[in-house]
Amino acid sequence: VQLQASGGGLVQAGGSLRLSCAASGRTFSRYLIGWFRQAPGKEREFVVAINWSGASTRYADPVKGRFTASRDNAKNTVYLQMNSLKPEDTAVYYCAASKWAVMDVTTDSPVTYDYWGQGTQVTVSS
Repeated sequence: VQLQASGGGLVQAGGSLRLSCAASGRTFSRYLIGWFRQAPGKEREFVVAINWSGASTRYADPVKGRFTASRDNAKNTVYLQMNSLKPEDTAVYYCAASKWAVMDVTTDSPVTYDYWGQGTQVTVSS
């Protein structure tokens, strides 16, 4: 499966953005999708994971209550709605896919994922 993230941009603190992760491949609906982010000089950080149906999600503590993941398997797309953005949310955001992962603590690790998109820049100004 090939992934392409989009929707990033420059936004003021308190604003919103919606990222999209478009996938190729007829078996997209079988994949668990994760969003990660990486700020300059920092390690890649887990943001959220969403299971194949969209019924189960797992969020990192810094984004709980502000970010929402969803998916539309008919469109082969996963979304990340980001509200109440803060300057510390500034990073390159990546989507990733895993066919065999289960929704547990392992979804927080980048090594769980087999496929990665190219990333989209999100910049939040103060």
